[in-house]
Amino acid sequence: MQIYLVGGAVRDKLLGLEPQDRDWVVVGATPEEMLAQGFRPVGKDFPVFLHPETGEEYALARTERKTAPGYHGFEFHADPSVTLEEDLRRRDLTINAMAEAADGTLIDPFGGRDDLNNGRLRHVSPAFTEDPVRLLRVARYAARYARWGFRVAHATNALMRQMVESGEVDALVPERVWQELSRALSEATPARFFEVLRGCGALARIFPELEQLFGVPQPKQHHPEEDTGVHTLLVLEQAARLSPEPQVRFAALVHDLGKGTTPREEWPRHIAHEHRGVALVEQLCERLRVPADYRDLALLVTRYHGVYHRAEELRATTLLELLEHLDAFRRPQRVEQFLLACEADSRGRPGFENQDFAQPGLIREALRIAQAVDVKAVVAAGYSGKAVGEELRRRRLAALKAWRRDEAED
Repeated sequence: MQIYLVGGAVRDKLLGLEPQDRDWVVVGATPEEMLAQGFRPVGKDFPVFLHPETGEEYALARTERKTAPGYHGFEFHADPSVTLEEDLRRRDLTINAMAEAADGTLIDPFGGRDDLNNGRLRHVSPAFTEDPVRLLRVARYAARYARWGFRVAHATNALMRQMVESGEVDALVPERVWQELSRALSEATPARFFEVLRGCGALARIFPELEQLFGVPQPKQHHPEEDTGVHTLLVLEQAARLSPEPQVRFAALVHDLGKGTTPREEWPRHIAHEHRGVALVEQLCERLRVPADYRDLALLVTRYHGVYHRAEELRATTLLELLEHLDAFRRPQRVEQFLLACEADSRGRPGFENQDFAQPGLIREALRIAQAVDVKAVVAAGYSGKAVGEELRRRRLAALKAWRRDEAED
């Protein structure tokens, strides 16, 4: 029995990063031998075991054969005769197909270390095309390592395009798409994920609502970048600067989907795109089974980002309505998420990345003033039941009106 550290842990060690998880491959062993040593079996498709003390995964070396479309269509073969190189050959990228022996020796049969040094994301073998999830994983790695200049190898991009053209990518199920998308949103450069997908033609198949934004013009005086798709990725880039929360980044990503359905005769203006965008965000979230917290914030940003941008000219009544729509008095943290996504929208334009904007501070101040109205004072004044809420709203509105009046005088 020989045991090797494999995959991401080896890759991250070579990059000087702290490995998040450690996976092991066991060569020359049977399931019975693993059980005899106290390993706990997991996984139905192939023999994977948990270490009795560390809980880390130990998998028997295995090969695989494609038997049907999609990522479930594989037949696995594991026995003591399978070599380490045969096991590594079935992996997606060369940077993930390295192993480390117990004495620290690196086993690198496919040139993964050179690809790490050269910032190259390259497939191990033509079998790459057999699993459509790999296409998403490559895009996610591109998002993770973009800050170091990593690029997808031309030959790998060609295989990814082949997967799109052959229809293999259509076998992706919503759960796996969302799993990779949500991970990509947490990476250092999430916009790169979508650039890579677009570069191989997969964006149109997986995220058609995003693909249709490219080539749609916007007024140049407000959007020097003009193209709505370009703007969307710039907004996502700014959202990544402003917040580590993937919910904020997702809301920023989808906020302008309505512009993709603007009639051509109305270009470059996009009247009521917020309203049209709501249905598209709902459609995308339902298709990918997006969690409710992502969906709800995305819908609020889509529907009300135009209101946000006009904050300086809003009447007190409209400001209060915005706070109520955001459920601000019960969930002030969601107001912060909303403001960050909308601020990313303002900054996602060439020349505006580092500009100061008044809207976030103004809306935060409106919330502070409205929150200062004491519900206990309302109850003490003799109101009860439904009348408490009505009087509370009246007092909040009066406070906001007094504040806006003071602002107008200043």
